[in-house]
Amino acid sequence: MIEKSGLKYTKYPYYDPENRGLNFKGMIECLSNAPRGSIILLQSCAHNPTGVDPTKDQWREIASVVAKNELVPFFDSTYSGFASGDLENDNFPIRLFYEAGLQMIVAQSFSKTLGLYGERIGSVHFVTKSDDVAARIKTQLMYIQYCNK
Repeated sequence: MIEKSGLKYTKYPYYDPENRGLNFKGMIECLSNAPRGSIILLQSCAHNPTGVDPTKDQWREIASVVAKNELVPFFDSTYSGFASGDLENDNFPIRLFYEAGLQMIVAQSFSKTLGLYGERIGSVHFVTKSDDVAARIKTQLMYIQYCNK
């Protein structure tokens, strides 16, 4: 989808196989150097395929870098409730970014969390700072829908 949209992407360091944990330093360094306006794909919990998630303090630092560098977080929220057994805890990063006033995109899949394995069901949310931004997003989504018929 990214390439078809004419966008380019790069991968950021995430997993450190030597320590079997998060490469937090590498991740922060990469995010700190990302161009303003870059969309950053983040999994809110139960990172697939590593199973390694940032701590709450690390999420706070990630949110700070995202805000400082005006990045756009795109949360993949597929496994809410699976990491800790607690929806509130597993959605901590999304609430944290929201409370920080960050614009973001949140994609939710309900295929696994609602036991609808044979179905592709979910939602996408655009959290914006203004009605103007929301209207522009709506226009683009309507265009995409129209062009794909």
